[in-house]
Amino acid sequence: MLNYTKNVFLVLVATVLVMAGTMAVAQADEGGGLFGDKYGGENRGKPVQPAQVNAKFQQECAGCHVAYAPGLLPAESWRKVMAGLDKHFGSDASLADQDNKEITAFLVNNASNRWRAPTAPLRITEGGWFKRKHDSREIAPSVWKNPAVKSPANCAACHTQAERGDFSERNIKMPR
Repeated sequence: MLNYTKNVFLVLVATVLVMAGTMAVAQADEGGGLFGDKYGGENRGKPVQPAQVNAKFQQECAGCHVAYAPGLLPAESWRKVMAGLDKHFGSDASLADQDNKEITAFLVNNASNRWRAPTAPLRITEGGWFKRKHDSREIAPSVWKNPAVKSPANCAACHTQAERGDFSERNIKMPR
């Protein structure tokens, strides 16, 4: 009887350990990959600006639009964006070589390191996670037509802390 009780106990402990390990993997993988592929393989982590923001990045990028948090895209996306500044979404945003190298290095060094999708989109709005968070169930199509919003790329229109890389739902204020 003692051996039987001991064996049952060991089986129960092993089962609990396996279940705990599975839950830990699922939590670590939340948002993409093996467990549900929530965002099309894009588990980008929390897109925060790094503690030290590059002044050249702020000056050059925020002059035309919000200086997007580097963690919103993988390094390869930032390389592609920075290599094509002469035709940057319909504008010539070319920079001096040294400025381009400095900003590219900043973006690449602070890019998402958890992106698993096989793509490197040029637009943050092309990511599966963006599309799911901003689909018609979440955001009425009329919002994009609002003159205060104009396009999905205008994060700061609704996300009051976008310039800090904070896209928390508690800091959303929909324009009227």
